[in-house]
Amino acid sequence: MKHLLLGLTFGISLSFISWMVGMILNSILMKTAYYDKLSNLNFISHKTFNKKMGMKLFKWMVKNTFFKFFNQKLKVEKPNDDLTVLRNEMTFSEISHLIGFVFVSIFAVYKSFSVGILFGLSMMIPNIVLNLYPTLLQQENKRRIDSILIRKNGSQERQP
Repeated sequence: MKHLLLGLTFGISLSFISWMVGMILNSILMKTAYYDKLSNLNFISHKTFNKKMGMKLFKWMVKNTFFKFFNQKLKVEKPNDDLTVLRNEMTFSEISHLIGFVFVSIFAVYKSFSVGILFGLSMMIPNIVLNLYPTLLQQENKRRIDSILIRKNGSQERQP
């Protein structure tokens, strides 16, 4: 029980720290040729699987709890907001969380060997909730934005 609670606590702390690490490394990564490839990641393409994973509940939590105050740039406030800029912000957030997920996962594997498997596995619970799920949510939102942009650009091309 001690390893479980300590692992959860350490996992929460390290997940919050990983957000900063993710943003810093992502800022560096943006200047490379690999960033375009990373900006179009799509781990889960089926809406059904997203539902089974509880993305609807997670989305509700982000919208209706203190998490809504974290990244204010990821909001559509007016119907005329530039969706391309919003998509770029979502990409930055997605890749930052993905880097954070890998960062904490490396620590969890190390702690699994040095402290115990329960400690490492319990570190992964907050890591999944605080890093992996936000990555998947951003991917889902980007797919929605992409479909809107395709419809918007398609209707503009048809007009004389």
